[in-house]
Amino acid sequence: MTTGAQTPTSPARPRRSRLRTFLPLGVAAWFVLEIWLLTMIAGASSGLVVLLVLIAGFVLGAVVIKRAGRRAFRNLSEALQQQQSGVMPAADRPNSEGNGLMMLGGLLLMIPGVVSDAVGLLLLLPPVQKAVSRSAERTFERRLREAGPGSLGGAFQQARMRRPDGKVVQGEVIRDEPGDAPQGPRPPLAH
Repeated sequence: MTTGAQTPTSPARPRRSRLRTFLPLGVAAWFVLEIWLLTMIAGASSGLVVLLVLIAGFVLGAVVIKRAGRRAFRNLSEALQQQQSGVMPAADRPNSEGNGLMMLGGLLLMIPGVVSDAVGLLLLLPPVQKAVSRSAERTFERRLREAGPGSLGGAFQQARMRRPDGKVVQGEVIRDEPGDAPQGPRPPLAH
């Protein structure tokens, strides 16, 4: 009979997410690809052409970011003026979409490299902006639906509940699943 102390078991480490695992590898591969493409362009033409491409990308990116920033500020000013005058601003204005993607495209243009310039130029095209924003919205909505109570997604879901007059109503959404037993009334939420 052995009466020794048991060794304490260490708690299992949480699994590392795929993003944290593969993001550094992806960034390193992108960095190597950018350098390789710039050396290929320099070999096919000259170093001066590479320098001009990099400078042109930086200047174009700065212009795009400045334009998108001005447009976003103008839209914000107009919305504030409409709110102060008592008119509710229109939620779906065609000129207010894509500022974030335009700024991202400008930032990618400013980053030295050919691949980042190509992706930045693609993000400046309105059909690509619409496709990316729709895809991002669907992904965000799906993540919100998958989020459990008490998570950041649950907080976003609660913050999105609004009354017809525009005021936010704190509460929770309870959906009856088919086959669930009916429940009694719930107590009111405490403030």
